[in-house]
Parts: sequence; C-alpha cells; structure tokens
Amino acid sequence: MKDRIASLVLILALAPLAAPSTVAGQAGPPPPPGVDVLTDAVDAIASMHMGGFNDSTLWEAAIDGLIGALNDPYAELFTEVDADAWEEETTGNYTGIGLQITPLNDAVTVTGVFRSTPAKEVGILLGDVLIGVNDNDASGWTTAMAADSIRGPIGSSVIVTLKRAGYDEPIVFDIKRAQVHVPAVESGILASGIGYVVLDRVARNAAREMNAALAELADTRGLIIDLRRNPGGFLDESLMLADLFLKPGSTLASTVQRVPGSAPGEMSTDSFDDRWPQLVPNLPIAVLVDRYTASGAEILAGALQDFDRALVLGERSFGKGVVQTVLDLPHNRRLKFTTGTWNTPLGRSLQRARDSQGRLLEENLDTFPRVTTPEGRVLINGGGIFPDLEVEDDTLRIIERELIQEVNEKQIPLGLRLAELGFEAAATRRASGGEPGLDDAEFESLMVILADAGLSPAMMENQDIREYLRWRALMSVAERMEDLGAEADFRMQRDPVLSEAVRLIGATTSQAQLFQAATEASNRRGDGQTGR
Repeated sequence: MKDRIASLVLILALAPLAAPSTVAGQAGPPPPPGVDVLTDAVDAIASMHMGGFNDSTLWEAAIDGLIGALNDPYAELFTEVDADAWEEETTGNYTGIGLQITPLNDAVTVTGVFRSTPAKEVGILLGDVLIGVNDNDASGWTTAMAADSIRGPIGSSVIVTLKRAGYDEPIVFDIKRAQVHVPAVESGILASGIGYVVLDRVARNAAREMNAALAELADTRGLIIDLRRNPGGFLDESLMLADLFLKPGSTLASTVQRVPGSAPGEMSTDSFDDRWPQLVPNLPIAVLVDRYTASGAEILAGALQDFDRALVLGERSFGKGVVQTVLDLPHNRRLKFTTGTWNTPLGRSLQRARDSQGRLLEENLDTFPRVTTPEGRVLINGGGIFPDLEVEDDTLRIIERELIQEVNEKQIPLGLRLAELGFEAAATRRASGGEPGLDDAEFESLMVILADAGLSPAMMENQDIREYLRWRALMSVAERMEDLGAEADFRMQRDPVLSEAVRLIGATTSQAQLFQAATEASNRRGDGQTGR
C-alpha cells in the first residue's frame, strides 16, 4: 500500500508546476498562439483602458475566467493568504506554541493546550490569562491580535506573560516556536461502555491518531465513528484510515484519473489495497454521516460499508468523489482543480451531479444501480454515501428559535456566557476530582447573567428554554473538561443519530447482529432504507 500511496502523493501533495523541458543550446517549443493573444490583451488593457487596471488584477481575472470555463465547482485559485489558511485547515499544522485561546470574562484565556507542543512543555495551564506578548501589553487584545503576535517562524522565540489564579505576580515564559499539529481525532468512552471517536477532518497524521485511539478503545463493547461535518482531506490518509479496519488484501478504493501530459480523455485506473493488520476485528462499528460528510470521509465510510465492516447511520453524505491536484504557481499562488474521480471498493462512484456553482442537479433514485456486499446487503450506487439506516438529525423547536432570535436582536453573547460558565464549572470539578456536571446554583447564576443582559421574563420562565440552556451548559462543561465521553452522553439528549447508534450497539454483540437490529428498526419505521 505504501508504494501505491507514494504515487498518489504526486496528485495530492502541493507539488510545483513542472516547466517545459529544454535541451542545452536549444529553445523550447514555441508557446501556442493563445498565449501571445492573452499577453497582448492584458498589456493593452493595462496601458490604455480608461479604468486604469493593473497587471495583477487583469491576470487574476484571466485565471478566474479560465477556471470558470472548466465547469469544475471545486477549481480554485489561492492567494498566499488563502493558501496558508487552506493548508492549516486541511493539515492541522501551523507554526506557534500550541495554545487554544478564547475571550472569556473580557480576557484572552487559555482554553486548550495541545499535546507535545512548546506550550505544554513549559507548563502553561488551562485558565491562564494572557496579559503580555514580548514587550506589548496584551490585556486589551482580541484573540486574533494575540494569535498573530504569538505565531512566528519555527525556532524563533516569543515571550508570553500570563496571569494565573493563586499567583500574586504574573508568570513569564520564554518559548521557542515550533511546528504545531492540531489533532484531527478525539476519542472517549460513553457511560454505556461504547467507544466514541470524532474525526473532524482527514488531516495529516489522522491515521496515526486513529490507530492510537483504537488501542485505547479496544476493550469497549462497540465503536462509533462520527464523520458528521467532516469535509474530507487527504486521499492517502483516507486510505490508511480504512486500512486500519479491513483485512489485508481488501481493495480500499480505486481512482480514474488523467496522467499528466497525456492526451485529453486518456485516463488510467489504479486501485489501492489493504496491507496492514486489521485492528478491532470483533468490535461492532457504527459510522455516523450527514449531508456535510465529504471527500476523504466518504472514502472511509464507503470502504467500511462495502465490506460490511460498519453500519452507516444518519443522512446521505455530500457526494464529493473527485481527485484534486493542488499546484504551486509563481508569486505564491496555488491552483486547485479536478484531475480524476475515485470509487469505493465495490465500484460505487460517490460523485453527485452538480452544476459549475456546486448546486445539486435533479436526480431519480429509482434509476440508480445497486451493488451487493459480501454479506448480501444491497447498497445504492448513485453519488454520496446512502446510510444503512436513515435517521434525521435534531432541529431547533419553535420556542428555541425564538430564543436565538431574541438573543441576536438584543445582542446578548449567549455562546460566550455559556463558554464562561462551562470553563468555571469545569475548573471547580477538576480541582475536586469531580465528573462533568452542573449544579442548580451554577445554572441559576447563568440565568441571572442572561436576565441582566436583557433576556425577557417570558424566555427566563419557559421550561423548554431552561432545559435547552441547561443542556448547552452541560455540553460546555464537558467540553472544557476535555471529556468527550461525557460530552457525547450529554449530547445524546438532543442527538437522535448518536442515540440510535448507542441503542443499537448496546443491544448487540456482533456486527451481524448490528445489521440485523438496524434492519428491524428500519422495518418498524416502514421506510425500507436498510437493504433496499
């Protein structure tokens, strides 16, 4: 598998755009006529048009026109700033010290310290308040200002001054910046004894992080992998993730793509096979997907579904089954465009039909072909992952929507107040060794704060609103205590997809039983989704 993935890196890595080859003493082939026409047109408009456009504006407009002509909704030109943001989002990598900071109680507060980072090594703690960076007073800064000042080149130093509860004097740290990786995988154990993993993106090292999580969850009674709102990422990481769960020799996926420099329409097909030992072979697995699950996350879900290794619950996924190339261009620009498509192990194309703006086109599900898994389950082959058991996600009730509307109209910072409560309650429980939770006095303090901020008596006294706010507060406490298992247990109060996965796994002891239980649940509802 490593050899095959190595070749795939040519497609997925940020590779420089190759220049035409030349032989010493000989000129390369002349450019096509269109290049001269475009160059002369840009020069003429720049020098003569009454609008006074500069060269860079015109060339970027020309490239935008070129991209528009591709009818490729995923093609994009990145500026240097865009490229840096894209790389950080997809890889989780940036240069800094490894802090998560949040504005709490009108101060920039440390709410996360990532593992194996300079901040962790020097002993920065949750709850520390940032009051200085280098020679600058940071007590009135925003988080954006603080982040920009703390980040810098690898190996350079930054002096961070913090205020810590229980200390009379500020604490000063001289920290050397390094490459920081924000984990893509979080894991925990639910009260029911079921392992729960959230994969929020398919970033670099996601497979390594998943491997570590599986080692910790190997003795649980089952496993839930939450891929909801996962936008995907790197194809090679997706394949390595699937490799962890399937038997050696299994086909993980296949791609159909154009070979660089080949004639238009000349495509090559390559498949990628499982090489690593299978992990957690006896654990029943459920995978959660939604309409935002895309790309590399769909590769993982599709591979596990095709081999009967996981029950998929939720709603139909996004349907992005394309291979994209990201190339370096001059002047710190990058170009992303589609070079091929990929299929699941059973040959399902997960690309949904869209126009050039990314809008879905009409389709008739009855015309879609079906494929059969090794265990005889029938899956739809028609764009996106169709769940084995369709479960609608929760939506806000009318009264809760009215709460959000009132909060917005009166500019009450509800999210910030919930974060502050969660942080303070979490700190109290960490100090006493307690579990995530919230007592009545803590909740009533939140309600007093919201009333002082202008929340109407009608909202304050409504029992549904109070239950909703308590639920959100409990989630905030668990999140600040970094207890994903407790957070998921609280989330189940308003998460029917997760609740159904927990219910089904709790009633079964094998993957086959899990599929059977899902079929029975589907039949009871009369939707006929499973096995259709």
